[in-house]
Amino acid sequence: MYIKRFSIAAFILMGLIGSYFYVSFPNEHLAVDILGVHSATLPIAFWVVLPMVLLYLATIAHMLFASIVGSFNLRKYRIDSETFEDSIRDALLGRIERHNSYKTDRYSLFGKVVDNSQLHLIKDVPETGSEKLDETIAIVTKINAGEYVDLKKFYLSKANPLVQKNNMNAYNAGDIAEEKILNNVDDYLDELVSLAFTNYAKTAPLTQIEKYKAHLTKPVLFKIVARVNAVENTLDISIDSLIALFKEVTLQKEDYINLSATLAEHMLPDERIKLFKNLSDEVELATAAYLYTLFDLEMIAPAEDILENSQPDEYIYFKAYKALKDCHKNFPIELFIPHKIL
Repeated sequence: MYIKRFSIAAFILMGLIGSYFYVSFPNEHLAVDILGVHSATLPIAFWVVLPMVLLYLATIAHMLFASIVGSFNLRKYRIDSETFEDSIRDALLGRIERHNSYKTDRYSLFGKVVDNSQLHLIKDVPETGSEKLDETIAIVTKINAGEYVDLKKFYLSKANPLVQKNNMNAYNAGDIAEEKILNNVDDYLDELVSLAFTNYAKTAPLTQIEKYKAHLTKPVLFKIVARVNAVENTLDISIDSLIALFKEVTLQKEDYINLSATLAEHMLPDERIKLFKNLSDEVELATAAYLYTLFDLEMIAPAEDILENSQPDEYIYFKAYKALKDCHKNFPIELFIPHKIL
């Protein structure tokens, strides 16, 4: 556009000056020696206009060169602008593996910060005019609102926080089965795996619980134990299988007592006594739970045998309870346990 205007103005100027000298000096002619080369004799108007033509050509060449350089620079900024959009999108998606490179110093400065950051939306963002960013913002907003969105086209890693939140949304919406999560634990966060197994253990049969027992935790164990002989979701399990499950989790003395208290609601007394008798034979920490079970079921004689064969500083609370019973003072056994009974 500027070259066209410049050319029109230059041609008009050269025409006017050339016409003036041609009209003013019609009979004046001049020959010029250039580096020993003798030129033809030409009108003086020609020699006046010739430098202007050469200057015009040189100026056009310079303008074309500057335009080409400017186009390349503009193209770099245009490419960097698109790359910067990708950087913002990656930051919104929480992508860790980023490989964006910039051709201009200005965008490189901003890119270093954005490519090593994660962006979080704190409120609704109006349309940006970029289809790429508007789509990404819409997706992130939906996931944060608890919706499940297909993220396959973004090729995010399984450990990506957005992917994990999206998986949680899918699970809460019933789009991912618990068994699928438990069969592919490497694809999901431990939090989701634990939640899936916790809910799965509420209704699953013993064979399936044992299949995924690697995910067993103390809270889940108590939920499983609460199902023994329960009215709903009854769990059919043997004493040996219960003991095997107990050994899958690190339990303290109070945990064993609480397990006995949990089983007290539905388990038959004889089975409960047998369970904790066998367990105390294998695990010393379970002896206190066996004592609690015996006293809770008023089985005083076998409890007395254990206390008589114990060290003076062992089972102090149970010994105090036994001493009061000997004095015909009846109190709930729970008052003598130095922790809360479930």
